[in-house]
Amino acid sequence: MTPSDERLARALLETRTIALVGASMKPVRPSHRVGQYLTSAGYRVIPVNPGHAGKYLFGEKIVARLSDIQDEVQLIDIFVKSENVLPHVKEAAAHLGGLRVVWMQLDIRNEAARVLAESKGLTVVEDRCTAIEHRRLLSR
Repeated sequence: MTPSDERLARALLETRTIALVGASMKPVRPSHRVGQYLTSAGYRVIPVNPGHAGKYLFGEKIVARLSDIQDEVQLIDIFVKSENVLPHVKEAAAHLGGLRVVWMQLDIRNEAARVLAESKGLTVVEDRCTAIEHRRLLSR
């Protein structure tokens, strides 16, 4: 079930740091555009992509895995195929202090990941874009 607009807005307002799973170096890719938007909106965006670990994107060093992040993260923004979401949610739940929100981008849904995240008390958003929702709810 999709959280209410009020809950989405609160999640975005309470977030300072976002781990962007599946970050792309290619400016034409949605993950790149969304990461740029979120950075310009004032969020710290930590890119996660094992193929580009050690490079820099959004002013941050790209990490290979969520477990490589040492800082507190409130939201993970997921840009991987639906069938690949669960391992990232498991890793995030085990390693990320302060995690409050698991956000799956447009066309991404995973019931097992949702159930796991909700069992940990996390807010889960499926099939929604963080940038679109931020513009719609907070850029007035």
